[in-house]
Amino acid sequence: MNDEELKIKLAPEEYKVLREKGTEAPYSGKYYEVFDDGVYHCKVCNAALFASNQKYHSETPGLRGWPSFDDALPGAVEFHPDDSDGMYRTEVVCASCKSHLGHIFEDDDAKTGKHYCINSVCLELQNEQKIDL
Repeated sequence: MNDEELKIKLAPEEYKVLREKGTEAPYSGKYYEVFDDGVYHCKVCNAALFASNQKYHSETPGLRGWPSFDDALPGAVEFHPDDSDGMYRTEVVCASCKSHLGHIFEDDDAKTGKHYCINSVCLELQNEQKIDL
């Protein structure tokens, strides 16, 4: 889909985050407190991104308020340097459609030491699937 088609498909906040690299307000996302079984898919292209057993509740200050994952499904995401807003971070994008999902940080709370801080508006949980990793 091109950007004009995506502006029709996506809600304004979804488009702002996914295509313009925005961030939803902390604690506002529908998946922040959801721990249901299933697989989280990209809102743009429906690619599988994260299994529900990769989700955890982070207590790390500054990283709370968004869905947290300790890993992604193999080959599901890509990483890009991000020095916007006067910070140096690593952006996480969907490997299939290159849509912005969030950022990755180091986090001792995570079993992998990695904290995928992902915006809820980028995701769609499909409960009929479950992947055990």
